[in-house]
Amino acid sequence: MERCDWCGDDPLYVQYHDEEWGVPLRDEQRMFEFLCLEGAQAGLSWITILRKRPGYLAVFDGFDVQTAASYTDKQLDAKLKDERIVRNRLKVYAVRKNAQATLALYEQGRYLTEFLWDFLDGKPIQNRCRAMSEVPATTPLSERISKELKKLGFTFVGPTIVYAHMQATGIVNDHLVSCHRHAACKALA
Repeated sequence: MERCDWCGDDPLYVQYHDEEWGVPLRDEQRMFEFLCLEGAQAGLSWITILRKRPGYLAVFDGFDVQTAASYTDKQLDAKLKDERIVRNRLKVYAVRKNAQATLALYEQGRYLTEFLWDFLDGKPIQNRCRAMSEVPATTPLSERISKELKKLGFTFVGPTIVYAHMQATGIVNDHLVSCHRHAACKALA
């Protein structure tokens, strides 16, 4: 069974690749979770964040937007001491800031999931890359989404982070055409 090269043979990576990466995501809380995790990954490998994901879910109350938006500085400072997450002050505080920006979207009668999918009229981009070297790190669309998210008050949402988020949540299908998941994810569109 062929897979994208990036997941190698680490069982956690393989499971993530086979079950989550590239699957079109429409769940609001999980969309927020992935946005926060992609931000936490900045400058690190995704496997580092994947291994810490259970810790993130515990420390950040399952990425409940309402709860995360109400964290106090004291609560966030306490989270910075928890070894189950990446203890970077800006990244930890970004969870609250992004939750508050998400709540601001709600006040406008919109959802984060809807906001992101509206850039594509709800239909995922189906790339047809044959080698990992063809997979971009950013695109004009990720740059546009990044700008819009920043205008709304989100942080740790640069074009590269946004593109990784798009890949993870199936907004774009970047499984290689030779990968067994390419056609499966395409069929979910």
